[in-house]
Amino acid sequence: MAAAVALAQRGRPASAPNPNVACLIVQPAAANRVARLVARGWTQPGGRPHAEAIALAAAGAAARGATAYVTLEPCAHASARGPACSDLLIAAGVARVVIAVQDPDPRTDGAGIARLRAAGVEVVVDVLPAEARAAMAPWWTRRTTGRPFVTLKLATSLDGCIARADGSSRWITGPRARAHAHLERARHEAILVGRGTLDADAPRLDVRLPGLEHRSPKKFLLTHGKAPGGWIAARSPEAVEGVASLLVEGGAGAAAAFLAADRVDRLLLYRAPILIGDGRPALGDIGLADLAAAHGRWRLSDSRMLGSDRLDVYERVREG
Repeated sequence: MAAAVALAQRGRPASAPNPNVACLIVQPAAANRVARLVARGWTQPGGRPHAEAIALAAAGAAARGATAYVTLEPCAHASARGPACSDLLIAAGVARVVIAVQDPDPRTDGAGIARLRAAGVEVVVDVLPAEARAAMAPWWTRRTTGRPFVTLKLATSLDGCIARADGSSRWITGPRARAHAHLERARHEAILVGRGTLDADAPRLDVRLPGLEHRSPKKFLLTHGKAPGGWIAARSPEAVEGVASLLVEGGAGAAAAFLAADRVDRLLLYRAPILIGDGRPALGDIGLADLAAAHGRWRLSDSRMLGSDRLDVYERVREG
């Protein structure tokens, strides 16, 4: 299942509006052989074909008697775009289906599991559910809360500045950190900056990694005015609609607005080994009432070096 969860990341964000799911088909060990992976699949761009359909087509007759590892409950509802995956698994003759997490979509929500069991297929549920939900966090957040999954990116000096006092900020971090930030752009449907950042830097906000240029996200501008051509205006963090994942890139005002609205789910903190001193801070007022309220809100989920820069990734701690 861990391999399936990792594979599911390949579908982000291209599988939208459908979840980025992965499926592995494994023939179990027998007396004269070890277990072997016979096929794999992940949700394709635009949401179809589904992961199970891709994997079963690749497996062919080898799917009979096999175990399917799926990161989300196979769908049970009919669609003009393709058959239900629970029906495909039954027709292929799989003996066992291992599911990371049940589908919260009311059209399936347990119905796929029930259909498989009614057909005599062994079903195991809740295998690495937290990891699976994290892998499809944009879709999961939008499905369960109705809003996009928001990542806030901050690139700062050691003393927490995002620019010199005169506003100059190119470049605080080095090339490896900047390349990683472009990869993050490619994994989001949309990207947002504030009016001040647009006016000062005229950022392109595209993806400049070889082979991923076509993955440049939609561009949102946090503003009470009009947005220029090619941009979508959003008057507030709550006004960003129509996407499942949003990367907030700058500046301090936009970052503070999303934090004050409690709309940040993931924080990317890139820190360069430099000191600026009297520079521009990374954040404005985030509405913090007292210091005690600041504790227990963020959990470190990853930390790595990117050249001479450090990246720390934090997840917002939310109940449930």
